[in-house]
This record gives sequence, structure tokens and C-alpha cells, in this order.
Amino acid sequence: MNKQIKRGMIAAMLVFGALASLAQASVVITGTRVVYPEHSREVNIRLTNNSEQPTLVQSWVDDGRTDSEPNQIEMPFVLTPPVFRMEPKKGQTLRLMFTGGDLPKDKESVYWLNVLEIPPKPQNAESRNLMQIAFRTRIKIFYRPKTLTEEPTDQLKQLSWRLVRAEDGKSMLLRVTNPSPYYISFGAVKIQSGGKDIELDPEMIPPQGSVDMSTPKKDLSVSGPAKVSYTALSDYGAGATEIVDIEH
Repeated sequence: MNKQIKRGMIAAMLVFGALASLAQASVVITGTRVVYPEHSREVNIRLTNNSEQPTLVQSWVDDGRTDSEPNQIEMPFVLTPPVFRMEPKKGQTLRLMFTGGDLPKDKESVYWLNVLEIPPKPQNAESRNLMQIAFRTRIKIFYRPKTLTEEPTDQLKQLSWRLVRAEDGKSMLLRVTNPSPYYISFGAVKIQSGGKDIELDPEMIPPQGSVDMSTPKKDLSVSGPAKVSYTALSDYGAGATEIVDIEH
């Protein structure tokens, strides 16, 4: 693809990406995540343009570095087509193919699918004060080795939860440890203590790792017995809710 077009598309993404939440994207990805089994030759991802206008779309895969341009990222995947036009009320299938690489055989790896849509320039745009918004949709890609035959939500009983003190020595954090070989994603996490619910910022836990969660205002304060209520997401984006005791 022409380098000038690439720069223009990425520039549009950086300038307007923060505004995308003020409106609604026209191009919709079927599903909330992509699971790529090791034995698959390719995985198809379905897109739909729900608008009344055609739109230009760019697609690519990244490794979590959101500020990198697509042509600067080396991935063990090929995604086609990388740039295409979507007609109104029509669909498009993306083909994701694993090209090989030294990925772990005993646990999942995670990447990200990006879909950037740029609407057409309105007629008589030069004589009008208009703002065009480019929408970037980003969902996870889980590369799953063939030795893993269960779902992430089958691993929830293995999770352990405990309160730990933050580096400042004052505030508390909720640490969740995941000994399983799967990434665990959450839709919601909250602590139930003293008759109140404390909402936390949910984070994805890597396989055989742990993360520390806090409240948006960093004011987590728990006294006495406490439980954690969380909703973990399955391969299909469905939620499985559990309530467990927090270790002290």
C-alpha cells in the first residue's frame, strides 16, 4: 500500500480516535474476541457496514503497542485484505492466517485485531465546517496451542484473590493470581465488604501470572471479611459470574 495513504490513515486515527466514543462506529465486528486454534489454517472474521454510506477500512494485527504503525509491526499473522472499501449494508470477511513463530506451546498468546474505518468525504465539504471522525475498533486475538482443550471460564476455580498493600504503603490493591495456561478476561470486578460494593477497574490476567486491581480513584479501603464478585468472559463473550472469599 502507498506509504502516503498509510500515514494519512494513521494520522486520522490518532487525531480522531479520542472522539470516536462520542458517536457510533458503522463497521461492526462479529464477536468480541478471536480465538485462533493452533491446528487451524486460517480463521475468518466477519465485518458488517451498517451505515447508508460506503467507507474505507484498514485492518491489521498488533502486539499491544497501540501507537505503532501497521507497517512497523512484525507479527506471526497475515490479515487480508489490509485495505478495502465496504459498501453500505454489506459485509466483508477478513482472513487471519498464522505464518509460524516461536510461540509458547503450553499457554496462550495474545494479540490485537484493529479495524479502522474512515467515512467518505461529504459533498461540498470545502465550503462547510465539518469534522470527520475515523473509528478504530480493537479486539483481542488469542492464539491457543492444541494442547489446550478447555475454555478460559473452566479455570475460574484456580484463581486466587487477596488484598495487598500498594507501594505507597497506604492504599490497598486486589491481587488476582492465575495459575492456568489461559488468559482470563473480566467484564466487571467488585469487592463486597461492610454492606457496600466497591467497583474495581477490571484487567486481563495473563496465564501463570497475576495483576493488581484498584478503584478508578485509587481509594480502595476494606476492613473485615470481604468477598469479590466478578464476571469472567468466555470465548463467545458471555459472562460467568462468581463470588468468592478474599484471602487476607
